[in-house]
Amino acid sequence: MTRRFLVLVIALVAVLVFSHLTRAQERRWPGAVYDSDKKGEKPGPAPRRSLSGIWEPAKGAADGIAAVGAKAMPSDGKPEHELPYTAEGRKAFLANKPTFGTTQVPAALTNDPVPGCDPQGFPRIVLHNYRTSQIVQTQDQVLILYEFNKKWREIWTDGRELPKDPENPGWTAIAGVEPPPEEPRWWGYSVGKWVDDYTFVDVSNGFHDDTWIDNAGRPHSGALQVEETYHRVDADHLELSIKITDPKMYTKPWVALDKLSLRLQSRHFDIPEMECAPSETAKYDKFFSNPAAGVGKAK
Repeated sequence: MTRRFLVLVIALVAVLVFSHLTRAQERRWPGAVYDSDKKGEKPGPAPRRSLSGIWEPAKGAADGIAAVGAKAMPSDGKPEHELPYTAEGRKAFLANKPTFGTTQVPAALTNDPVPGCDPQGFPRIVLHNYRTSQIVQTQDQVLILYEFNKKWREIWTDGRELPKDPENPGWTAIAGVEPPPEEPRWWGYSVGKWVDDYTFVDVSNGFHDDTWIDNAGRPHSGALQVEETYHRVDADHLELSIKITDPKMYTKPWVALDKLSLRLQSRHFDIPEMECAPSETAKYDKFFSNPAAGVGKAK
């Protein structure tokens, strides 16, 4: 096996087996600062209307992994975490075959689109394996750059509205701006605004319905709407919440992420690569997934 493949195997084992370990046992990158590093130090006041910076989960990278599903509603069999499925939603959930959660299957039998390197889409990019992100604000947008698969999203703040029909999306035209072709997107269409000096809320719709909401196979339809709330607590902390609304899959909205605390990192922090490579996935399946499920043998 190549050195790169060995690194892949080690990384996969680390995610699958050790995601619950304490901060002291996690990987640390130059510049990473967690709350436990600065006990007793009081952060300064929050800047007005600013999300800019490099952010990591305040308790450590493992706090954003959420292998068994959305952090606020994990797929763990507890009654309080049972989602309010419609009949269509439950059927769709049972048709998905995740490798984690109450309906998990061996990796070789999964129909999860992500191991094959299809886009995980939004909100899954935040609800699973959420490590480091960088937020950049411009005059008309908030841009979010994600570590996992080096993806990015744009949230428009120029006054445009969301598509009126999320299952046949297309921007509502604004003065001087030509709306793009009407088509669903892996990352949706997003608009946002400041509701006060320290709270930014964005709403997204118009999603490609082949993605999952989280790692446990929670489904969504083209009617999905996602609301994100970013609340700047102080100079060093940002709280992130996500609410899911999809009347075809769920009888009522539900909170997937509830005030996940993020810690501001050094502006010199180097965000590492974390890419999905189909060739390496194929090797992992050949040597590990398929033999474990009895559908093949390593040669």
